[in-house]
Amino acid sequence: MADVSIGNQRRVSAGRTAGIALFLLTALNLFNFIDRYILPGVQPLVQTEFRINDAQIGLLTTAFFFTYMFAAPLTGWLGDRYPRKPLIVVGALLWSMATLFTAKVHSYETLLIRHAIVGIGEATFSIFAPALLADYYPEAERNRVLSIFYVTIPVGGALGYLTGGVLGQHYGWRMPFFIAALPGVLIALGFYFFVREPERGSADKLAPTLDRATVSGLTRNPAFWAATLGLAMWTFAVGGISTFLPTFFVRFAAMSVAKAGTLAGGLTVICGLLGTVVGGWAAQVWLRHNHRALYLLSAWGSVLAIPFAAMVFFGPPRVFLPGAFAAEFFLFLGTGPLNAAIVNSVAAPIRATAISVNLFVIHALGDAVSPHLIGRISDATNLRIGLSITLITLTLSGIILFAGARFAPPLTDKALAGGS
Repeated sequence: MADVSIGNQRRVSAGRTAGIALFLLTALNLFNFIDRYILPGVQPLVQTEFRINDAQIGLLTTAFFFTYMFAAPLTGWLGDRYPRKPLIVVGALLWSMATLFTAKVHSYETLLIRHAIVGIGEATFSIFAPALLADYYPEAERNRVLSIFYVTIPVGGALGYLTGGVLGQHYGWRMPFFIAALPGVLIALGFYFFVREPERGSADKLAPTLDRATVSGLTRNPAFWAATLGLAMWTFAVGGISTFLPTFFVRFAAMSVAKAGTLAGGLTVICGLLGTVVGGWAAQVWLRHNHRALYLLSAWGSVLAIPFAAMVFFGPPRVFLPGAFAAEFFLFLGTGPLNAAIVNSVAAPIRATAISVNLFVIHALGDAVSPHLIGRISDATNLRIGLSITLITLTLSGIILFAGARFAPPLTDKALAGGS
């Protein structure tokens, strides 16, 4: 009886630690995305002060993602060899300090450097946090857990738009960055002092086969590559749309910067939150009957967003709101499921490395290039035409995920018990 009692206490303690880790990492990810989306909310103000065009404003986001993705391979290597908790804290402190530094920025070139530095800090956190959460929760629970963790994308994006648009218009575009810096520091310190790091791979149930547990095997892991390439095409679209959505409302709906930021933020938080929650729930239910559900639901999300995005880009102002609402809802359906598919496609020994490869690819093919490319097309034609290229990549995302679903690892009782 004593052994049973001790075992129960350990399980309760482990569950409590996992819950605290999920809460703090989710809070930290929230401010990660708030910081990332302040810039789109204040873009018209930045363009006015520095007298820069759409291609140059898009280059700021491109600079962020280039450093983000090139830092990823090194941080992934570190994450598979060293404790991840201190690395997460260092990354969060780095991006928070760089955000605070924005108050001292008075030239376009300095702002470009600031964005590049933030990319290094965020790459560290974005790789280690999902890998660490995977060691608290087994494969069958990761869709639910990562849907919670990644719900911060729409919520943080919305708060970034709102903070940037409203505070930027009333107090200048630097003020929102200044306010967003402190919470990240406090949460990172709380994570360092109150969370215990689990043993690497302690929650894995699937067998660590060569294609799942070795770097050489990763190159021929179709489940990983299907999810990664599908996510890359989705990221191209979402990165481009999110960068220019408030600016689109200012130009084509005659809105003020504050109103455009508020509308973009409201749409993102409502539709993104709803889409992420519904997508995570639907995928969890579907998984009970079809182990390909994580891929299939994500594919449908990309495909169903296309007609509604087109309605916004080429329709009259009266359809902007309903079109954007539906498009964002479908875009966010696969947020949790697709990231869970990536985490489940590999085993613990190479998980941080795999996530770093994933981040490099999705940003190299996605939002590291889409804002600048859309900006260049916009400067040559108009912003409607520039944004329309995202419809092509959403189509590719759906095709890749539908085709790649057949490679999804079978989350059957036998597989989860470590059988072949």
